[in-house]
Amino acid sequence: MPDVMSSSRLIGVGVGPGDPELVTVKGVNALRAADVVVVPVMDTGERGRAEATVLHYVPQEKVVRIVFALNERTDHGRREAAWDAAGERVAQLLRANGSVAFATIGDPNVYSTFTYLAHTIGELVPDVVVETVPGITAMQDLAARSGAVLTEGTEPLTLVPVTAGSAVLKDALNGPGTVVAYKFGRQAAEVAEVLRETGRIEDAVWGSALGLDGESIRPAAELDGAPLPYLSTLIAPARRDGTRGGKL
Repeated sequence: MPDVMSSSRLIGVGVGPGDPELVTVKGVNALRAADVVVVPVMDTGERGRAEATVLHYVPQEKVVRIVFALNERTDHGRREAAWDAAGERVAQLLRANGSVAFATIGDPNVYSTFTYLAHTIGELVPDVVVETVPGITAMQDLAARSGAVLTEGTEPLTLVPVTAGSAVLKDALNGPGTVVAYKFGRQAAEVAEVLRETGRIEDAVWGSALGLDGESIRPAAELDGAPLPYLSTLIAPARRDGTRGGKL
C-alpha cells in the first residue's frame, strides 16, 4: 500500500469531445502511467464518451467505472449522495494505489465532473496531490470541423452553459465577440428564438457527436425547435466586416 502522505496522486485527464484522435500525447501518457483509470458513468450504466475514448488507450481491466448520476438535474440530494459515494470510492482507490487518473470529456477545468470529485477528495484524503492534464474542448473541435473562427484580434469569447437559462445566453449574444453555448440540446427551441431575436442566427453553427458515428454539424438557421442531444455545442461568431485584421 502506498504512502498517501507522500505519493498518492489524483490526475484529471481531459480526453477531448469524443474523437479518440483528439486526446493529447500527454493525456495518453497520463492514462497509461496511472495505476487505475476512473471513468464516470450514469446510473443507467451505458458506456459514456470518456470511457469509450479511454478504452482506445488502456486495457479494460485497468478501468474502474463509478456512477456519478450525471443525468440527475433536479434531485439535489440524490446528486450530492452520488458525488459523496463516488468520492469515497475514489478515496479507497487512492489509498490502495499510487496514482489514479480520472478521465473526463473535454477539459477537466471546463464544466467538468472532475471539479466536484477533486473537492470531495480534498476533504477525504487531504494530502493527496491533485493535478490536471488539459484536453481539447468541444468548441475547438466544432470550430475546426465547421470552419467557424472563434476569435480574431481583440474580440472576446463568451462561453455559456444554457442550463443557466436562455436569458444568460441572450445577454451574451447582445454583447460583443463570439458566443459559445454548451448543453443546449433540451432548450434548442429557446436557443433558436434568442439567436433570431439578437440577429445572430445566420452565421451560427451547431454540432453534436463530434468525431463519432452520428456526427451532426448544421447551420443554426436550420434549427426547427426539436430537441437535440444534450451535449450539443453552438458557436455564434462575432459580427465581422470581412476585412483582414479588422479588429486588430
